[in-house]
Amino acid sequence: MKQIIELNVNGETYELAIEPHRTLLEVLRENLSLFGTKKGCDEGTCGSCTVLIDGKPVLSCLTLALDARDKAITTIEGVAKDGVLDPVQKAFIDHGAIQCGFCTPGMIITAKSLLEKNPKPTEREIREAISGNLCRCTGYVKIIEAIKSVAESA
Repeated sequence: MKQIIELNVNGETYELAIEPHRTLLEVLRENLSLFGTKKGCDEGTCGSCTVLIDGKPVLSCLTLALDARDKAITTIEGVAKDGVLDPVQKAFIDHGAIQCGFCTPGMIITAKSLLEKNPKPTEREIREAISGNLCRCTGYVKIIEAIKSVAESA
């Protein structure tokens, strides 16, 4: 039986009728057409579905949509403001940290969260923060360089 819920996604409030078993990932992609959040492993091991809930990185494939009620959800679509890329997004482009792009939304969301709580992380802290985000195209060098560049410019 469907339940009516409200979700606050990227500053917009949406009223939705959903089944209680549906994940936040499913609702974002299938109901709200926010395809930036990727469905990778669907088991919580790859990080491609990472979103921010109340500023904290969360795996949306393991989070029930019902549990995201009354919380601020930020997807990759909500990172740029008024058409201006976030410094993390720009750094990923400038440093060639985007290969196929599949892991990029989760990586950017994770990096944003790290830099908001620790504006000057060490390389070790960066590596630790993104350790739950798998990238099959790179050796993570360019991704780490991009995140470090944002930290150095802060």
